Amino acid sequence: MRRWFAPLLIGLTIVGSALVYPRLPERIPMHWGLHGQVDRYGHRLEGVLLLPAVMVGTWLLLRFLPRIDPRRTNYEKFADTYELFVSSLIALFAVMQAATLGAALGWPVSMKRLAPALIGLLLVVLGNALPRAKPNWWFGIRTPWTLNNHRVWMKTHRVGGYLMVFAGMVMLIAALLPSPWLLGTAFAAVFVAGFGSLVYSYFAWKQENSR
Repeated sequence: MRRWFAPLLIGLTIVGSALVYPRLPERIPMHWGLHGQVDRYGHRLEGVLLLPAVMVGTWLLLRFLPRIDPRRTNYEKFADTYELFVSSLIALFAVMQAATLGAALGWPVSMKRLAPALIGLLLVVLGNALPRAKPNWWFGIRTPWTLNNHRVWMKTHRVGGYLMVFAGMVMLIAALLPSPWLLGTAFAAVFVAGFGSLVYSYFAWKQENSR
């Protein structure tokens, strides 16, 4: 993934938001509750500026963090994977901005289905890329056991990648389920992936120490 993709996407989002600004109503939906109902409205200027500002701030932060990482030289070994993470996250914000402005313009946007679907897709993409990550302090499954042992890091990220892809696929399916099942299934999938990776890293560390 090219380094220019994320800033290009940010620029396109800012330009697109500015172009639709005159067509927006004075008050637009800004936040949706867990059941997909709008629970906060804001001025159209907030709708145009908020998410693009978050995108810029996130991109700058993700560009800065590797510079202060004690293991910053490792980023060169998985640069493509890290760029994929940065670009995927910025792309998620860009789609959410388009959906927010679209909803304000009257598009039939279902946020309760779009949000888990986008997060599920992000998890699938990152789960496939995760095993290529090298030890660092900011990106990946950072537990005391993975940071203590390179082999534990690699084994955990391989298993964690599978779990993340599984969670992402479940969330994509959950986005199609009836409302009572959607939230519970999505949260359960993310919990299993996160907690499962943490527990596995401990047992992988125990196994390595027993050798």
